[in-house]
Amino acid sequence: MNVRVFIVAGLLVHCVFLISIFDIYFTSPLVHGMTPHQTPLPPPAQRLVLFVADGLRADSLYELEGNGTSNAPYLRNILVSKGSWGVSHTHVPTESRPGHVALIAGFYEDVSAVARGWKENPVEFDSLFNESKYTWSWGSPDILPMFAKGATGDHVYINCYKAEREDFAAEDATVLDTWVFDHVKVNKV
Repeated sequence: MNVRVFIVAGLLVHCVFLISIFDIYFTSPLVHGMTPHQTPLPPPAQRLVLFVADGLRADSLYELEGNGTSNAPYLRNILVSKGSWGVSHTHVPTESRPGHVALIAGFYEDVSAVARGWKENPVEFDSLFNESKYTWSWGSPDILPMFAKGATGDHVYINCYKAEREDFAAEDATVLDTWVFDHVKVNKV
């Protein structure tokens, strides 16, 4: 009889611990019901071009080789002379989508989105795209539709390649990048 009570008590303790992890980590970091605020300052630029190189280490852009040259001279020139730049630090889980949410919406994505296969965020959120006058974006069908979902009006335009094209084990890793560059040139926004 004592063995059965011990086993049942052990199972209950493990169930409580498992449920507590979901309660602690799978809750939304967003606070709702706050009053929106706007800044009286003019925007620092007329246009924002957000170039995300997923998986690219930041030091490959801002560190120079021993002879003073850069691995990416064109992007380094923009970084030094024409634009602003920043480094995004990852947060668990380390997937592309949560990193994009941090960059574009300003918060680490809900871990509970994993229960939805990272196809949508379980909590509605505002983003830089929603608040812009116009947004044109090209890229992944797993990432871009999420930012168009909460937008009001007809000002967020997304152009996604087909999910079947995502073959991350392919020999030519530039196929998706080339697709994006070709479509940006065609649209000439």
